[in-house]
Amino acid sequence: MRIFFHVGRYFSLLGRVIARPERPNIFFSNIAKEIDVIGINSIGIVVIISFFMGAVITLQTALNFDNPLIPKTLIGYAAKESVVLEFSSTIVGLILAGKVGSHIASEIGSMRVTEQIDAMEIMGVNSSSHLIFPKIIAAVVINPFLTIISMFIGILGGYLITVATGVFSPVDYLTGIHMFPNDFYIFYGLIKAMVFGFIITSVPAYHGYFVSGGALEVGRASTKAVVYSCILILLFNLLLTDILLT
Repeated sequence: MRIFFHVGRYFSLLGRVIARPERPNIFFSNIAKEIDVIGINSIGIVVIISFFMGAVITLQTALNFDNPLIPKTLIGYAAKESVVLEFSSTIVGLILAGKVGSHIASEIGSMRVTEQIDAMEIMGVNSSSHLIFPKIIAAVVINPFLTIISMFIGILGGYLITVATGVFSPVDYLTGIHMFPNDFYIFYGLIKAMVFGFIITSVPAYHGYFVSGGALEVGRASTKAVVYSCILILLFNLLLTDILLT
């Protein structure tokens, strides 16, 4: 089956990626550049989506807590747990899979079809390590920071929607988000963020690296990279939840 072919070639590529890294000064310079491209340039969209995500979660939870026997403080608690446990890490991962993954696949794919990668190989450069390894390291490092930002903005969005709409007391919300603190939940979200960072760089890089044909094939590879990255993010979200929380 072709799936085993692609899995084998994917892990073979990863072996070449880490086999012969570049000189440290070039390597760390490339990591810094990729952190800017992958992480810093994504802060804006992460903030916007996280804000509305937290606001919607809080508003929907408040509107469905219509039993007078249920304390309103649980609305803030439920919103906090939803944001920290699930939405921040997973939603940020899916956002970056679309934004960053398509960029990586098209960038490397364009270099493949224009024979720039072949030229690097002729010059004795480990093209897979040069092009892919800094992206993977940058995503694994910066993605947890984006997730922390998303958690903070999501909870802030929930608070501001209570102030703006008056659907329930902001004091109850603040009380709720301080209920039953569990630092492991944040740690769990950061572990997922690191795994997702690896997926959203290595999978698109694989599709771009082995593209063949012209510009049309680069576009198809970019689409496949986003689709497969999203599927793997959802799959590993399930696996990590089962491993770490059960």
